[in-house]
Amino acid sequence: TLHQGDASIDLMGLDDPNLFAYGNVENPVASVIHGMKQDNYTILLAHRPELFPVYAACGIDLTLSGHVHGGQARLPLIGGLVGPNQGLFPKYDAGYYCIEDSEMILSRGIGNSVIPIRFNNRPEIPLIILQSD
Repeated sequence: TLHQGDASIDLMGLDDPNLFAYGNVENPVASVIHGMKQDNYTILLAHRPELFPVYAACGIDLTLSGHVHGGQARLPLIGGLVGPNQGLFPKYDAGYYCIEDSEMILSRGIGNSVIPIRFNNRPEIPLIILQSD
């Protein structure tokens, strides 16, 4: 928990869930989050952006994620071409997403994945400024 005056922010991290051990990772991920979640504003560092609906349902305020590398190759007006665990034309490839009161910032990152190239997909490191109401 980070404190500034009377305000507190809980910072949580969630490693890449082992798909082979769990099969469906949604229930174990939700259980872990519910075990850590407090009443403060919560920032979750999560490897897998495709689980954003699970994070939102658990009451996470802000999720910071990566993993997809912007879809490796990006097509104009369409977006990312392929995303791990999402297949072709992934729903979550880069940028800002919102489900009700939960937000996610998904970075394209600066590196590559299994595919050693990036096409029409500039690297990025987002700058995030948190402001209270």
